[in-house]
Amino acid sequence: MTPEEYCQDKTAKSGSSFYYSFLLLPENKRKAIMAVYAFCREVDDVVDNKGEPHIKQIKLQWWRDEIKQLFSGQAQHPVTRALTPVVSEFNLPEEYFQEIIDGMEMDLVNTSYDTFKSLSLYCYRAAGVVGLMAAEIFGYQDRKTLSYATTLGTAFQLTNIIRDIKEDAQRGRIYIPQEDMEKFSVKKEELLSDITSDNLKQLINYEVQRARDYYQQAYAQLPRCDRYSQSSGLIMSSIYSTILDKIETDVSSVMHSRIRLGKLHKIWLALSTLYREHRQHKHYLKQSHAR
Repeated sequence: MTPEEYCQDKTAKSGSSFYYSFLLLPENKRKAIMAVYAFCREVDDVVDNKGEPHIKQIKLQWWRDEIKQLFSGQAQHPVTRALTPVVSEFNLPEEYFQEIIDGMEMDLVNTSYDTFKSLSLYCYRAAGVVGLMAAEIFGYQDRKTLSYATTLGTAFQLTNIIRDIKEDAQRGRIYIPQEDMEKFSVKKEELLSDITSDNLKQLINYEVQRARDYYQQAYAQLPRCDRYSQSSGLIMSSIYSTILDKIETDVSSVMHSRIRLGKLHKIWLALSTLYREHRQHKHYLKQSHAR
């Protein structure tokens, strides 16, 4: 198995919605983003898989050293070997990779967050930085697109937090800010219960609205000239926004099962989003030429 095949296999087996947004990219960009995503899965698995915290710290340190090896041209792991041509072709800095590891390390240290401000740093490291790397790979003309990418990454992370609220609580992690739980008088024990109180429903709706606000901020930050090149992110946004719709329709559902979309539904969202962006791009080009 080649390094590229390893990354594709890792991405496909993850079952992530991201996989469907990658398939429509040109080959070089598809391989690049899958290598980045495979790296994210590797370090995320270190934290999420069973094991002692000190062993997980050792494994994360191994990945820190391996990233240094990557940038010195001596990568050993299949993922970093796949990343070797990517980091130079798409100008991806070492600090982005190290910052993602910083985010994973926060999961080993923090089991909860007092404020949304403190959670925001985690969201940036765990997802915003990934957005920055994706923007570099997809391509852009206007640097405002980088603000869009980090904001959209936070929106994705907030969606994950809402979707996985009970699963995370069972692992001993509460990402919902304590200030929000106090605002709605929700105790941490309620996140483990099968009974969804009215207060908990109000809290979840509050977090859903915050996530929606971040999606809207991201769209407002995306320059029109870069919409088409950033289509993969917009495909992901369509998929994740649909997950939010399902949660909002039945708030208590997140306390009973993980909200998922079927494969055909994801493919339909990917194709319909790409079709919409293609039409808008053609219209934009016509307007540009008419000026």
